[in-house]
Amino acid sequence: MVDADAVAAELYGLRPEEFTAARDAHAAAARKAGQRAEAKRIAALHKPTLAVWAANRLARADADQAQHLLELGRGLREAHRTLSGEDLRKLSHQQHVVIAAMAGEARRLAGEAGQDLSAGVQREVEQILRSVLADPEAASTWARGVLDKAPPPAVGVAEVAPAPGTAPRPQQPERRMEPEPEPGPEPESEPDDTQEAERTSREAELAEEALALAEKEREEARAGLGALDEQIAGLEERLGRAREEHERLAAVAEAAERSHKDAVREAKRARTAARRGRRR
Repeated sequence: MVDADAVAAELYGLRPEEFTAARDAHAAAARKAGQRAEAKRIAALHKPTLAVWAANRLARADADQAQHLLELGRGLREAHRTLSGEDLRKLSHQQHVVIAAMAGEARRLAGEAGQDLSAGVQREVEQILRSVLADPEAASTWARGVLDKAPPPAVGVAEVAPAPGTAPRPQQPERRMEPEPEPGPEPESEPDDTQEAERTSREAELAEEALALAEKEREEARAGLGALDEQIAGLEERLGRAREEHERLAAVAEAAERSHKDAVREAKRARTAARRGRRR
């Protein structure tokens, strides 16, 4: 009997270039066994990109580390739901440290498997890990090492909204002990306005932090584009030199071809003259 889940676990542990042939072989085996539904599920499995494969390999290599990232994601999502700015700042810093370290480990593991990761692919791995933090379903799939494609990008977990029906809990400022005032007419208070102001302040703070993260990612993307531009310029320069060399060799070949034709004609004339001389 062919088990599609077990097959998926096996396939997503293979290198990307090995995936398609192995998937097709398993699908064919399932069809031969009469398991059409399983064969269809297996045939529909997506070949992972290099970055997705590296992220899966990372999860498979260290289950404790993967679990640590999942716990960090739960903490970040909870901090966003409750608008806990202090917790969010601490966890956001921890997020950057952990993701950078894990992406470096993914690159090392890929190298051990004979697959070098470029700086651009390593940044894709980092983006996958950030998306895993924001998406519990993707986190569960990644932790099993069977992620088939990169989850939708997320700026940290900035897209995580407060849980339905959950009111934000703004932190209350510390109160100083003061003598109680003399009893008198109760002043008119506006607790709703105060809570709304505090909630708005928290939301503005979170928005600023999300903006800072977005700007950081933008700068990283620009740096990556700059590196690619340098590579393209280098390749264009090499291409120009290759074209010049091609033109030079073509000219040499054309001159050699003319010389060869002239030599052939001269040889024919010499043979003709020699035959005429012998006849005389």
